Amino acid sequence: LGLPFNLNRCSQTDLQLLDGIGPSLANAIVAYRDEYGPFERVGDLTSVRGIGPVLQSRLKPYLTTD
Repeated sequence: LGLPFNLNRCSQTDLQLLDGIGPSLANAIVAYRDEYGPFERVGDLTSVRGIGPVLQSRLKPYLTTD
């Protein structure tokens, strides 16, 4: 799996490779995706508890939804 990671296909382990994403946030992202379906855009990450606009902006270059 290369960068950018596809937010709708990457694993919890993959997400933890990104700066600012630990086990708890990686789990929250995957749980959110499992419950609500695929992310339409990287900006939707702010819907995940614990991810605000600053972290989302920092992660954006490393993630895609395509």
